[in-house]
Amino acid sequence: MLKIGLTGNIGSGKTTVAKVFELLGIPVFYADDEAKKVMVTDQVLIEGIKQTFGAEAYFEDGSLNRKYISAIVFNNKTELEKLNALVHPAVFRAFDSFDNKYKDAPYVIREAAILFESGSYKMCDRAIMITAPLETRINRVIERDGISRTDVESREARQLSQDEKIKLANDIIINDGKQLVIPQVIALHELYLSLAQQQ
Repeated sequence: MLKIGLTGNIGSGKTTVAKVFELLGIPVFYADDEAKKVMVTDQVLIEGIKQTFGAEAYFEDGSLNRKYISAIVFNNKTELEKLNALVHPAVFRAFDSFDNKYKDAPYVIREAAILFESGSYKMCDRAIMITAPLETRINRVIERDGISRTDVESREARQLSQDEKIKLANDIIINDGKQLVIPQVIALHELYLSLAQQQ
């Protein structure tokens, strides 16, 4: 089974592309959703967060005190790195379980906003980068999330640049609103099916 990483900077359309792969019958692991899940289900991670950030990181019912954690890591690179160092291994464990569940699939997609930043692309056989011009991406996010341009730009600045990610990727999908995305996805789907048969 091939493991394919899927990423793109903010507003590139990662989820849209991932849903097309799902329509083609391919299992998709959504790393960001999984990261939220493991923070309340993975006991090793929960203990690590409590030890690092204090017992107040969780409410009595076991749910995560997001405001408390956000206040610590927001605009504090060192604290954010500490949190990521705890969360990433738990997401990797969840990915392994996901792989086992779908081991009969020809390939699986791992959709992650920080595929390259977290180093998890190294656990994939190939990586897809979804690209779109910066202005297009900013406008999409403003429309989707109702946030300010400044907020979008600061989120963009926290990720590796699109150009840096293109260099690390094996495959590119252009989602600029002009080129059709579905034919690009189908072409990659066919490529991955043929690569999976060669394994």
